Amino acid sequence: MKIRITFWQKILLALVAFAVAIIGFMVRLPSAFSHADKEMHTLFYFLAAAFLNILFAKRNLLVHAFIFGFLYAFGVGIEYAQQYSNTYLHKKIHGNFDPEDIHSNLQGLIAFSALWLFYAAVMFLWNTMKRKDPADNAPSVKQ
Repeated sequence: MKIRITFWQKILLALVAFAVAIIGFMVRLPSAFSHADKEMHTLFYFLAAAFLNILFAKRNLLVHAFIFGFLYAFGVGIEYAQQYSNTYLHKKIHGNFDPEDIHSNLQGLIAFSALWLFYAAVMFLWNTMKRKDPADNAPSVKQ
C-alpha cells in the first residue's frame, strides 16, 4: 500500500517534527539519560536524516546534500540556542554549547549518508543492469 501525500503535507509533517525536536532539545533530559547524551545525538540525527530523505529526497543526491547541510546547521543552531538561553535568559535548560554534541550529530548524519549512498548506488546499478538485459532487447520470433 502506497500512501500519497502532497508536497505541502510533507512540509507540514516536517515542521511538526522539527517543532517537537526543538522542544525536546531545549528541555532538560531526565538524569537517567545523561550518560547516553552523545549516543542520543547520533541516533537522533541518523533518524532525522532518514525521515527527511524518505520524505523528500528518494534517491536525489542534491536533495540529500541539502538535507545533510540543513540538519548540520540545525544542530549547530540548537547548541547556540541552548547557550543563549542559559546566558541571557538565566534559565538552565538542557545543556550548554558542546562541540562534542555537534560532532555526535555529524556522526549520525555521516552514518546515514553512507547507508543512503550505498542504497542509491545499488539501486542505480540494479536499474542500469535491468535496462541493459540482452534478453529484454532480443527481437521476438513469430511463428
